[in-house]
Amino acid sequence: MLAWYGEDIDVAIGLVDRCLDLNPSFARGWYWSAVLRLFAGQPDLAIKHFEASLRLSPRERFGAPLSGIGIALFFSRRFDEALAKLRMAVEQLPTFALPHQFLASCLAHLGRLEEARNTVERLLTIGPVVVPSGSQFRNLEHRELFLSGLRLATGEDT
Repeated sequence: MLAWYGEDIDVAIGLVDRCLDLNPSFARGWYWSAVLRLFAGQPDLAIKHFEASLRLSPRERFGAPLSGIGIALFFSRRFDEALAKLRMAVEQLPTFALPHQFLASCLAHLGRLEEARNTVERLLTIGPVVVPSGSQFRNLEHRELFLSGLRLATGEDT
């Protein structure tokens, strides 16, 4: 996905929007549109698009829409709601690092540092990267919110 690697995200959004104009019942298209909206710093629109994806394909586990909704809620600073979605996402996809990272960050921002550190320990069983670059998230405020929570969870100075 070109938007992940720093390409022009507006072009990617335009392409997926065109796909959805042609086929508004394309659940994966709504999913990818939501992911792009997260990258572009549009969490409220991302939630709507993840929800559309889930309505069209309620049993689809592709891409973990609950993880995306949790991340969007996190970026909107709705930490309690994000926590619930991120816990469900971690349960559904226990080897997917991203929801664990956001769960740890969310817990840290809620002041639940022991739980955040326990999440980091589980994350380390998945892979060695606890604090990623977060460069796919174009909104600098969102990126720093995410990374500062992870730094708190790992015990690093922020």
